[in-house]
Amino acid sequence: MRGDQLSRQWRILRQLEVSKYGLTANEIAEAGDVSLRTAYRDLGDLQLAGFPIFTERADKVTRWRFIDDYRFKIPEPFTLTELLCLHLGGDLFNVFKGTVFQESQKSLLDKIRGMLPSETLAYLDRVRSAYQMGGGPCKDYSCFNEVIGQINRAAADRKTVEFGYWSLRSDKRTTRRVDPYKIWFCDGTIYLIGNCHLRKEVRTFVVDRVSMLRVSEDSFKICEDFSFDDYVRHSFKVMQAELYGVTVRISPTWARYIGEKIWHESQRIQKLIDGGIEISFKVAGLDEIRQWVLGMGPEAVVVEPAELKVSVWRCLNQTLDHYKGVQADVSEMVRFDQVPDIAS
Repeated sequence: MRGDQLSRQWRILRQLEVSKYGLTANEIAEAGDVSLRTAYRDLGDLQLAGFPIFTERADKVTRWRFIDDYRFKIPEPFTLTELLCLHLGGDLFNVFKGTVFQESQKSLLDKIRGMLPSETLAYLDRVRSAYQMGGGPCKDYSCFNEVIGQINRAAADRKTVEFGYWSLRSDKRTTRRVDPYKIWFCDGTIYLIGNCHLRKEVRTFVVDRVSMLRVSEDSFKICEDFSFDDYVRHSFKVMQAELYGVTVRISPTWARYIGEKIWHESQRIQKLIDGGIEISFKVAGLDEIRQWVLGMGPEAVVVEPAELKVSVWRCLNQTLDHYKGVQADVSEMVRFDQVPDIAS
């Protein structure tokens, strides 16, 4: 099923749901900016897919509408298209594979499938073949299922948790007591955000560095001045650190790719005469944005701050140290005309 066809048919379902007296084929065609023939074909496809759409004629006008009890076994307050979206969005939960979250999501989707006619399920299968929910690299959290479940229950019950923790920059394990405020999924990783009794401030913990977790009987209250949105606002990803103003010059080759995305809510973009751009941020810490810059290779040049320039320079020099013998390899490849064209 083509994407534009799916979009049209989905729009028709939403229009019929909210229409009290139904819609004429002409109204549907005009709303979708398609021909009358296309509107009739879409309505016919939806009927074949098992959606209980029928026509009734009144005042010399034929209207399309849902049968009054069209909800099948759909519980309030959901609509049909809301449940279909839940079903189609199931792939997004694959990042939680092996955890209590995916188990619950699968149970929900199984219940939804049980509410829908076989023809409608076949329609959804065609929809899923047209749209693929993709995701970047993510961790296997199956072995942390129990830990995640305990944190989830502790956060819901407002109970302090105790656990051993290895920080990123230390091989030494510390024992922490934390009031769990939020479980946060970001960039393929699950984090616990909570008030750390050891550091006496709100901290972010990587769940897969947690061990020997125990839920205590001690209750807690979330600090009144804590706001998750404020807490993560300046993070380029998850880091909490000193605030920096960062400007990076992007080459004309990559300007469109970088410029069409929102990398951070503080970003500002200035177009350059050569077709490139300068993109600026206000972000916490430099480690995460340094990795972002390095990921673009020669297409990105740090303008400011000086600390980030030096940090990128050091990383590049360390990287070059790993390739000291590459010149001999290149010379050998030149002899046999085998040098790869990276730009292609």
